[in-house]
Amino acid sequence: MIQGFLAYLLWGIFPLYFPLLQPAGPVEILAHRFVWTLVVMAIVLLVMRKWRELREASARTWGIVSLAAIFIAVNWGVYVYAVNSGHVAEAALGYFINPLVSVLLGVIFLKERLSPLQKWSVAIAAIAVVVLTIGVGRPPVLALVLAFSFGFYGLLKKRVQLSATASLTAESMIMTPLAIAYLVYLGRQGTGTFTAHGAGHALLLVSAGFATALPLLLFGIGAKKIPLSTIGLMQYITPTMQMSIAIFIAGEHLEPARWIGYVIIWVAVAVFIADIVIRHRRTRRARRAERVRSADSAERVGPADPLERTEPAEAEERNGSATPRTAAEGDR
Repeated sequence: MIQGFLAYLLWGIFPLYFPLLQPAGPVEILAHRFVWTLVVMAIVLLVMRKWRELREASARTWGIVSLAAIFIAVNWGVYVYAVNSGHVAEAALGYFINPLVSVLLGVIFLKERLSPLQKWSVAIAAIAVVVLTIGVGRPPVLALVLAFSFGFYGLLKKRVQLSATASLTAESMIMTPLAIAYLVYLGRQGTGTFTAHGAGHALLLVSAGFATALPLLLFGIGAKKIPLSTIGLMQYITPTMQMSIAIFIAGEHLEPARWIGYVIIWVAVAVFIADIVIRHRRTRRARRAERVRSADSAERVGPADPLERTEPAEAEERNGSATPRTAAEGDR
């Protein structure tokens, strides 16, 4: 669980990290992020011996990965722009909205059904967007782009039969030629910052690869050890930290209309979290009841005479199979 927490923690402090990469612009930072992420992930795949995944990937898989790469490029680029231009709170809003957008996309494209609480959370979030649009005088464009770009990215990733590490490597492979071309263009124009601001700045740009890969790898390890319902709750660590940074460190001013809109979003998030908790409890109760039924069934099937139970047990041990009681205990 600690690995998952650390992953969300690292993502949460990104608003403190990306300003350190200035005076590089958002697109230059994005280009370096893809290039150095590819370097890091190539080493990771080499160590983990997972290159075979990419070699055996079908043309359809590469096509889906290409679309996913475009969406994540938009997401990363807009996020860096938002953070480095003083819109950290709006960036955080995007990631508060994102889980609700993902639910909506699941309904539209995967024909998934919403629970009553999910319907309420999506409706409340829509009201918040309307309130922000009317109150501030414009829709929260950056937040919506971040939420929908990452939502479509997640939707495409559900259709890719690759591990998270292999998929990120493939996405970086697709975007890196464009990234290198852009960096070469900046160099020829004399506007690139990689070699123009000392070794410290160059190392910070290189570190973008580690900053991208490390939380993903931690999340991949942690996700195997914690329930999906816990992940659903933990994902709000990141935007909560980002919103705190926006208000208490970056000193962003939020007009009353924005506060009202954000509070409505938080109500939608609270309803969404309540749905996660309720579903998790129902699942646990159902599993507990199933284990009890399995145990009762095993006891009814077994012979009542202890002397009669010995021979079948010994026979099953010789045959290498488990008794019904052992199988039931194994489920626990």
